[in-house]
Amino acid sequence: MNITIVTACPGGNATSWLAAQRLARAAERAGHTPAVHGENPGAADLVIVAASAPVDLSRYAGRPLYRATPADALADPGRVIETARGAATPYDPAEDAELEPEPAAEPVSRAGGDGARIVGIAACPSGVAHTFMVAEALTDAGRSMGHEVRIETQGSVGARDALTDEEIAAADIVLLACDIEVDDSRFAGKRVYRASTGAALQRARATIEAALAEAAVEPEGPAEGGAPAPEPEPQDAVKDGIKDRGVYKHLSAGASFMLPMVVAGGLCIALSFAFGIHAADEQGSFAAALMQIGAGSAFKLMVPVLAGYIAYSIAGRPGLTPGLIGGWLATGIGTGFIGGIVAGFLGGYTALAVKRLVPLPASIQSLNPVLIIPLLSSLATGLVMIYVIGAPAAATLSTLTSFLNSMGSTDAVMLGLLLGGMMCLDMGGPINKAAYAFGVGLLSTHTYLPMAAIMAGGMVPPIGLGVASLVARPKFDAAEREGGLAALVLGLCFITEGAIPFAARDPLRVIPCCIAGGAVAGGLSMYFSCKLMAPHGGLFVLLIPNAINHIGLYLGAIAAGSLVTGLVYAVIKPRLTGGAGAADVADSLDLNPSRAS
Repeated sequence: MNITIVTACPGGNATSWLAAQRLARAAERAGHTPAVHGENPGAADLVIVAASAPVDLSRYAGRPLYRATPADALADPGRVIETARGAATPYDPAEDAELEPEPAAEPVSRAGGDGARIVGIAACPSGVAHTFMVAEALTDAGRSMGHEVRIETQGSVGARDALTDEEIAAADIVLLACDIEVDDSRFAGKRVYRASTGAALQRARATIEAALAEAAVEPEGPAEGGAPAPEPEPQDAVKDGIKDRGVYKHLSAGASFMLPMVVAGGLCIALSFAFGIHAADEQGSFAAALMQIGAGSAFKLMVPVLAGYIAYSIAGRPGLTPGLIGGWLATGIGTGFIGGIVAGFLGGYTALAVKRLVPLPASIQSLNPVLIIPLLSSLATGLVMIYVIGAPAAATLSTLTSFLNSMGSTDAVMLGLLLGGMMCLDMGGPINKAAYAFGVGLLSTHTYLPMAAIMAGGMVPPIGLGVASLVARPKFDAAEREGGLAALVLGLCFITEGAIPFAARDPLRVIPCCIAGGAVAGGLSMYFSCKLMAPHGGLFVLLIPNAINHIGLYLGAIAAGSLVTGLVYAVIKPRLTGGAGAADVADSLDLNPSRAS
């Protein structure tokens, strides 16, 4: 039988090509003659379309046609071929909805049904990998369920694929998969569902189903300075237009705005060290200018930015002023990032309290956002920081810094084991972010040991799993092999999220292997007294002279941790079964040595 295979995927050419190759090899093993995107439609006895994106099939009119998804083709191509032989039906272009333009009509409420229009936002604290992976997962899951999905990403480079007013107006529901505060005022009056990025990434289909069933209309908050609207009982405890999303999300919001400041400042400091460790001491030199930009400006602003946007997450724009002022005071009185966190929550909740509790006559309500809230909340935050919080927080930070700088080798190794393991436990989730924030915060006190252990531990999961996919090739299917190569590159860039696809498929084996490897890397880094001056960049930051000391030992720590993860997982990972064995894997990449015989 002549089988024509047509594949298409919105994620790019790689998945589409792999799906086509898997189907072609399976067809050959079953005794058929495959043609990928064949140029002679009349010769096709059967057409198999594995597509999750629109494709023009008009030339196959009248031919027996069967539809599948790229995921089906990658998982079990043999079953797709066998099913297609019995289930294919003659193709009629007139009945193909994919080729018809979307009718112009008023939005129709189809909540809970098929064909819903879904728009949303994906945003995580770092905005590097999780954000875009969540958007792709939701888009693919929604399309496979028959829905129209558009997800805007708000990553570290700003908003991409921004939603238009027309798309929002036509949407049936809004899905916000965010771990940070985002501006949701444009969705006023729409049915909104909120989820974490972790839940949306690992359970994309279930998240969409929950959104269709549970999304609720959120009221529009009161205009700045206007009279408060009656307090409703909506989703996520909406009060005065402010959504209480918990301590972690407020911290994450502050950290997401602080991160670019820290990375830029840290790299400037590292570049100044390239001219010599003490080169910045020479006034007027280029190294001194780099140090002034990094340590003298960016690092001084990191704590106020952290505090300001924690407060902004809590109270909206009224919280920004007291948060920034409290953060600057935290820097001046020596409380560092600990004082900044306290100032952020203090400023945010103080602004919220003033907004709710201070009654004003209607005639001067307009003064509320520009005078009353900033003045009262800033005074309260500043006085508490100076007279109450300052001394204890400064003493706490000083004690912590002294302890870290005077640790013995055993204490250092134990801390490295802990930080390295935390970086691998949830791979970009709250625990990972907590460890990373701890290391970043200590940079402002010139404590560099923990940051080195944290980056070493965070690089291990994707590198180790990439190693496993190379060492135990017969145990990985074609898609996993390609994912292993991608993970290897992401690991070198210190993007721990590159390991998430493997952890999602096999969490009970992958996560313990990653924790073990990350702990080894972090412990060795601390044992070798490796100090990292920059908070990001992976191996590429090591190209900057003096950015890290003991560079050879540091690379050895990363390599040792990666080998622990990769080799252990290569041993315990089960072999492929159900027609997807070693020969099938080799066939998928056209590497089967038996084909030559």
